[in-house]
Amino acid sequence: VLAFLPGVADIERTARQLADRLPADVDLHRLHGQLASAEQRAAIAPVPPGRRKLVLATSIAETSITIDGVRVVIDSGLARRPRRDGPQGLIRLETVRASQAATTQRAGRAGRTAPGLAIRLWEAAENLGRPAFDPPEIIDADLAGLVLDCARWGVTDPAVLPWRDPPPEPALAQARDRLQRLGAVDGDGRVTAHGE
Repeated sequence: VLAFLPGVADIERTARQLADRLPADVDLHRLHGQLASAEQRAAIAPVPPGRRKLVLATSIAETSITIDGVRVVIDSGLARRPRRDGPQGLIRLETVRASQAATTQRAGRAGRTAPGLAIRLWEAAENLGRPAFDPPEIIDADLAGLVLDCARWGVTDPAVLPWRDPPPEPALAQARDRLQRLGAVDGDGRVTAHGE
């Protein structure tokens, strides 16, 4: 069973609630980006003979990996997305309804290697109110790393690059300002020794 939950805290809370309730032949695994690679490998490894597996996962399991043997997907219908907050452009994670595309991807995890079942924990009519697709991550992401990487490559203004989805100019300006205050780039946008 692969269960999609919005974030790490939700996974940990669910794991605690299930810890003493699972049958003895069921192994409980967590799968999210903050885990050590060994724990991630264990979550996606094939199930040993005579064992079953329950994987509690974030959206990391939507497209990037295939977990062999998944026959059932349980989808909460929720996801954690970055949102720009306040005049400083700080990024916070917000729990939102997953897009139609994301929930379709999640359901498809149950049928990757054999027939499966997808259980959605919301009314079917609610699908129409969900966004068709997730917005491009660059729209709401913290761009300080991008601006610093570009400066290291000799590009002082990332807006001149040919982007599929251009980064928002206010977000670029906030990132440049923050990097200048940290001494990572100079007034012309070039990387400093500290920035390196």
